[in-house]
Parts: sequence; structure tokens; C-alpha cells
Amino acid sequence: MNIKNCFNLKGKVVVITGGAGELCSEMAKAIGDCGGKVVVLDISGEALEKLSKELKDKSIEHLIIKVDVLNKNSVEEAAKKIVNKFERVDILINGAGGNIPEATTDSEHSFLELNLKNVESAFNLNFIGTFLASQVFGKIFAKQGEGVIINISSISAFTPLTRIPVYSAAKAAVSNFTKWLAVHMSNNYSTKIRVNAIAPGFILTKQNRYLLIDEGTGKLTDRGKKIIEHTPMGRFGESEDLISTVLWLISPGSEFVHGAIIPVDGGFSSFSGV
Repeated sequence: MNIKNCFNLKGKVVVITGGAGELCSEMAKAIGDCGGKVVVLDISGEALEKLSKELKDKSIEHLIIKVDVLNKNSVEEAAKKIVNKFERVDILINGAGGNIPEATTDSEHSFLELNLKNVESAFNLNFIGTFLASQVFGKIFAKQGEGVIINISSISAFTPLTRIPVYSAAKAAVSNFTKWLAVHMSNNYSTKIRVNAIAPGFILTKQNRYLLIDEGTGKLTDRGKKIIEHTPMGRFGESEDLISTVLWLISPGSEFVHGAIIPVDGGFSSFSGV
């Protein structure tokens, strides 16, 4: 193997669902910097336009498409546009996901009272969106005889965290599905189709900052303190911390890595608390 080519993505067509979000937009820029052609799928037109400008400023070849990952027809229409423009798809990153407050338990929302619609919304966003996109682009990979799928799981898939029963269950489903799909695609279509996942730990984002850092004092919340105490590296992660692992999993340098769930969590999932 030529080491210089291990992380070479020149000319690769990389599709990212939820790609205009805080974490995936950083992935999009990094992939573009490595020579990839970036296709960003997201439900937010405003976020897509903002990211498109940033990619243009970096002279990264890209395409943005407004897509609802929970609508298979919407994903299929996007796939047609991508193939028409680039003639193929090399990599799919299933980045659409996240928790919603209405599916979280706290002093005001008892588990016994969680609304089914909110439960379904959180579960579907994280699992069904991944499932449908994998179906649509998996069909393209099967026809090509090669391709890479990266799913986004979570450390909460290893050990459920308090307050987020639906999110934890959905991410556990993503991990299980990742392993199943890896075997299925190899056994039924091509051994050159790889499927893996990353399991981020506590990455500090706009979405979760209020849970971890007190807006008034700037100090850690009680939950934030517990997390840091159980993270051997002693800090929250940043979006940039995910990039090298993603680049490794989608590049030729990981061509024998298949069906793996890679934690990126500062050691959180390894620490028992004792």
C-alpha cells in the first residue's frame, strides 16, 4: 500500500445527509480539502446556502440538495440528481440525526408520560433516516460493485445515558444495523462495499451546550461535571475531533475495516467510574 494515498479522496463523490449541521459541515469541508466532491443533503435550505458559500470560498466542488431523509421519495430524487451530475456515488455518510427535548426525561417530563409522537420523531430521525438513505444509496453501490457507508452512532449506544431513552435506543439500533448491513452487503452484492460507524462521545455543540455549561456563569452544569469526571481525557470533544476518524474510515487506508463501531469519546466508554 502506498501510504501517501491512504487518505486520498481526489475525485470521490461523498454524500452527507444532515450535512449542513454543525458536525457534518466540518466533515464536508475536510472532505473537500482532501479532494472529494461533496454533496450535502439537508432539510434546512438556509443552512445549505450558508454552507455552500463556505465551500465556494474554499473552492470545493459541491452540490447542495434540500432533502427530507424520512421521505424515501425525497432521498431517491436527490440520488437521481447526484448520479446525473457526477455519474456515480462513492461514499455515503448518514449524518442526519440528533435528540429532541420532547423525547427527553427530566423533572417536567416523566418517562411514563412521554408522548408517542415525540418518541417516534426522535427514533425515526436517528434510525429510519439512516435506514432509508442506506437503502437508496446501497442500491447504487450494489450496481457499482463498490462503495462506503458511514453511520453515526453514539457512546449512548454502548451504555444508555440517563434522560435520553429514545436517543440511546435509536443509536443502539444504528450500531446493530451497521453490523447487519456490513454482512448483508458483502454476502449479497460485493465485498468491495464497506459499512462502518463512528460513536461520538460528548461533542460540545450549540445543540447541547446549555445542558453542559451554565449560560449565566460559564461553569459546568451538574451533568457537565459528571461527564468530565467520567472522561479520562478530561474535556468535551470538538467537531474537529471527529474528522480524522471519518477521513480514515472513508479512505483506502481502512479498506479492511468493516462492520466496526469506532468510539471517539475521550475514553468515556472505557471508564467504569471506579
